[in-house]
Amino acid sequence: MAATKVGIEREGEVDRVYRLLKGWILDASLRPGDFLSEVDLARQCETSRTPVREACNLLSQEKWIQRIRHKGYVLPAISIREIIEVYEYRKLLECFGAERAAAGATPDEIKALRELIAIEDRMDLDMPAFLKANQDFHLRLGEIARNQRVLDQLKLTLEYVHRLDVLSTQRDNRPVPHRDIVRAIEARNVGEASKAMAEHINVSRDRMLRLFGT
Repeated sequence: MAATKVGIEREGEVDRVYRLLKGWILDASLRPGDFLSEVDLARQCETSRTPVREACNLLSQEKWIQRIRHKGYVLPAISIREIIEVYEYRKLLECFGAERAAAGATPDEIKALRELIAIEDRMDLDMPAFLKANQDFHLRLGEIARNQRVLDQLKLTLEYVHRLDVLSTQRDNRPVPHRDIVRAIEARNVGEASKAMAEHINVSRDRMLRLFGT
């Protein structure tokens, strides 16, 4: 019984450290090229090296960091290939979601989408608030599609996209608007909704390529 309790506590500590480190990656507190040592991370996370090592192994499996044998870990640089592949996959997921929303979203769901993008019209745009609204918009659209497998994949993809958004807005803070997507959904125009989403993603992709492709 005691051994089981210790095991559960260790799993809980690994999960805590994993979530903490991943949060630092997603909000760009840890940036591409940063070197991570287990000793430093243990101190920052206020824990021992064992849960740090196990958390880093999980993050390495998910491609967020790379292990350097006998030294530590590094956050890999953002590559052109990664950007292209992520946004191609994102387009598959989100054009499907836009089509489903145009075909079946309720008036309340459409209203919620419009409320989320209202922040885009503010003159004094608060970037952290916009990034949260942007993330919420795309997740909400995925939920409206009512396909759990697609939503699960979208959540994983949007984590990577959100990190790119955070990094990119430190150099270019102009928002990529969503108005045409919502307008097509309101009009129940399935084809236009998919087209508007594809264009939205293309614009986002091209900006990332300009910022990170040099």
